[in-house]
Amino acid sequence: MFITTSIESIWESIDYNYIFYISPDNLGFFIALNLTKIKLKQMEIKNDSTYKGTRILFADMAKRKRQTLNKMIDIMESYGYQEMMIPVIQKQETFASKVGDENQKMMYTFKDMGNRDLCLAPEYTAVVQLLAKDRFKFTKDVKLFYIAECFRGENTQMLRFRQFTQFGVEVLNPSKDYSGEMLEIAKKLIELVTTNYEVNTEATRGLDYYTGGKGFEISCPELGAAKQICGGGQYDGGLGFAVGIDRLIYLSK
Repeated sequence: MFITTSIESIWESIDYNYIFYISPDNLGFFIALNLTKIKLKQMEIKNDSTYKGTRILFADMAKRKRQTLNKMIDIMESYGYQEMMIPVIQKQETFASKVGDENQKMMYTFKDMGNRDLCLAPEYTAVVQLLAKDRFKFTKDVKLFYIAECFRGENTQMLRFRQFTQFGVEVLNPSKDYSGEMLEIAKKLIELVTTNYEVNTEATRGLDYYTGGKGFEISCPELGAAKQICGGGQYDGGLGFAVGIDRLIYLSK
């Protein structure tokens, strides 16, 4: 005979539908899982191997992040921007006097086997700013975007992580004013998930390379203290902004 029952795991992560089969001769039985009935409820995994401030994303949350990024890429390509992939490991000197005193103290720094001073990138505008002055020195209107992991030794709290994903948009060596296009694109990216946001075009930016220390910010009040979801401005060699993907996908729940 068959006996069926449903139980929920201790972590509320899986709804298992077990089928118990008892053999006619009562000499034994086996248990089978009906995988079609599994419902994953907890999509963010933490265990002993997970460093504080980092996360393992799984199932719906990972899917939601990937789908959001794909839609953002479609928008950027419709505006003629090309993707750039940037290494996570960078020279410390790249960020010296660029990211502000507070962010400088939060950088993950280390020496390699050749005793060179390296770090895990805390952000990437400082990197593309160097490209504007070097690799693209004689090229105007280089329109690019990147998706990259950033690392900062933050005090972890709600939506403030030590590893987080940035979606960056930059125009290097612009021949005209792109500030209107930057804000237009930023709004479209945010509106993939929410229309409830606020724009500040006179924001004081905490990164030293922004012209006059000013730029724009987009905030979503429903995120509370972590409401800033996008920020950018002009710098020597270009202009751009970055969207915090982890906060953006939180809004899509």
